Amino acid sequence: MSLCFSVSESAFNLRYGFRDSEPMGQSLKIRVKTGTRKGFCPSKVVCVDYPRPDIDNTSNFLEAAYLSSSFRTSPRPSKPLKVVIAGAGLAGLSTAKYLADAGHKPLLLEARDVLGGKVAAWKDGDGNWYETGLHIFFGAYPNIQNLFGELGINDRLQWKEHSMIFAMPNKPGEFSRFDFPEVLPAPLNGILAILRNNEMLTWPEKVKFAVGLLPAIIGGQAYVEAQDGLTVQEWMRKQGVPDRVTTEVFIAMSKALNFINPDELSMQCILIALNRFLQEKHGSKMAFLDGNPPERLCLPIVEHIQSLGGEVRLNSRVQKIELNDDGTVKNFLLTNGNVVDGDAYVFATPVDILKLQLPENWKEMAYFKRLEKLVGVPVINIHIWFDRKLKNTYDHLLFSRSSLLSVYADMSLTCKEYYNPNQSMLELVFAPAEEWISCSDSEIIDATMKELAKLFPDEISADQSKAKIVKYHVVKTPRSVYKTIPNCEPCRPLQRSPVEGFYLAGDYTKQKYLASMEGAVLSGKLCAQAIVQDYVLLAARGKGRLAEASMCP
Repeated sequence: MSLCFSVSESAFNLRYGFRDSEPMGQSLKIRVKTGTRKGFCPSKVVCVDYPRPDIDNTSNFLEAAYLSSSFRTSPRPSKPLKVVIAGAGLAGLSTAKYLADAGHKPLLLEARDVLGGKVAAWKDGDGNWYETGLHIFFGAYPNIQNLFGELGINDRLQWKEHSMIFAMPNKPGEFSRFDFPEVLPAPLNGILAILRNNEMLTWPEKVKFAVGLLPAIIGGQAYVEAQDGLTVQEWMRKQGVPDRVTTEVFIAMSKALNFINPDELSMQCILIALNRFLQEKHGSKMAFLDGNPPERLCLPIVEHIQSLGGEVRLNSRVQKIELNDDGTVKNFLLTNGNVVDGDAYVFATPVDILKLQLPENWKEMAYFKRLEKLVGVPVINIHIWFDRKLKNTYDHLLFSRSSLLSVYADMSLTCKEYYNPNQSMLELVFAPAEEWISCSDSEIIDATMKELAKLFPDEISADQSKAKIVKYHVVKTPRSVYKTIPNCEPCRPLQRSPVEGFYLAGDYTKQKYLASMEGAVLSGKLCAQAIVQDYVLLAARGKGRLAEASMCP
């Protein structure tokens, strides 16, 4: 399928609105002369938000809604538990939110001065925001979609057209699309999207991939989980799928899902995503948040927690987990010298931070020892502000198919808060980043510009003789989401630990959405559920401690 629009002297119709989630209202037309290279068809940039998809009646959404409601309708505790939670990323915020809904009093401790963890962002001296990552909200994220609804902020998601758009490395400056027709149910809309794209895969390749995928479709979740021992590349070859399918599609998909290549990524990760995208009509439909995540997403969660009596403290880094004589948690000792105690304790940090904080006499427990295999993957997020508006782009997420870059977006188009009619701001994920994480920012930008020159051949050159960089920010995360390599699944812990009163939350813990924002939110709900279920036990422990304290001279 061609993505060409019939424009010779293009009128780039930039319709952009700022009223909640209504369709874009304002119109700005910019007439631009475009190149007429042979075989090149210039694109028309249309900036318009799409209505929120009808996802509220899907089985996964209803299942997530039921779990949310269980906290609000649970019996009110006679004495609310004080639950101390380390880490105010989405997992910690979710844990605290649902505990507060159940009538308990969470105390959330964040080491840094910013909310969000892996969705954190900062404002520079010019008032521009730069983020930890390029965050996309899928229709197949039922717990996140419920969370937005529960907070009354559905209008903060800017839904894009139902497409996946890939750059064409062999045709610099051109793109290939998978467009999902709205009139068809799943999986027919996804199948037709694949069949209509003849630029990336040949018909024989499509047939071989479809045949290879049949066992996953027939075998369901049990089959998907059983593929954890194979990399994407190994699975494809085992199923007789041509290597070109991996090269054309799944390098980009692997890097987008876990920042690593198909020769490392567990096939389970790909199959989980494909299952959601093919089984739910709007599963692969994407939305951008309308602004910076700390204020537009995290702050409403904090306000909700505080409205129910919970507390959130920034600049409160845990230095040590102090233990009682029986090996249970006595308190959290903070780096500022404060001691925080509670009826239950949660670590909602990345797994690498948890491993550094584990008490010595816990490390040999099988539950914690298995964590050794779970290691965060490095990733670099880049923001580049240019001196002009770039034209060869879309109001959407774009798969670069570059050896150095994963996905990118012109945030001056896709995000209301970052909107700029005169200058582009590209946000790009640099992955895999293992060999680059120790490089200087200037080295990373130089390498990025060389890749951008292939994506924008008429507008960007590596030496900046065309579009010039106004400024940039490079955000390095040496240990991001856990690296989803084969045989990690048995190492992922349940939220309830074997240490009485100690729990875990985080996308690395056991839940069905792996390393993602959805996985983080679901892990927090499951952690809160475990604590609510353990209320009688935890309340009894609290009474025991009070009795012991009253007998002390």
